[in-house]
Amino acid sequence: MIEIRKAESQDAGQIVQVIKNAEDSGYMMFNPGERQVSAESFAKFIVTLNDNVKSGVFIACEKQQVLGYLIAQNETPQRISHRAYIVAGVHSDSRGKGVGKALFAHVIAWAKSVHLHRLELTVIVENLPAVTLYRKMGFEIEGVKQDSLFINDGYVDEYYMAKLL
Repeated sequence: MIEIRKAESQDAGQIVQVIKNAEDSGYMMFNPGERQVSAESFAKFIVTLNDNVKSGVFIACEKQQVLGYLIAQNETPQRISHRAYIVAGVHSDSRGKGVGKALFAHVIAWAKSVHLHRLELTVIVENLPAVTLYRKMGFEIEGVKQDSLFINDGYVDEYYMAKLL
């Protein structure tokens, strides 16, 4: 059974491993192996983010093993305090098994409880499994960031997607 909860600093090591695995997919902003994230620095990030009531690092676990993560980051300027930007990743061994759906369902309910009005994200246009999941969870494409990323010697587009709560 998948458990979704806010991450704690002691989860950082496992989350970093899932981040590295997700980046190996080629569908994240960083190239595989480009970013070096330590458990220690990510533990501090978890504490800092979770200190903001409208932000959080959420994880999907099964038998104490982290399967995926979703980061919802809110900023404090009054004009944008109603929204959070989302970054999510699921370990390759757990994709297609409902982990992403469970994370998004939990975070959408949480976002409503803390009075967020808008969740937003970007996704590479060719990442069809992710685009499909986000649409199922109620996110809509608001626009295209043309030539947004440079991957494998070519430019690729990203969708701007958002969900109003």
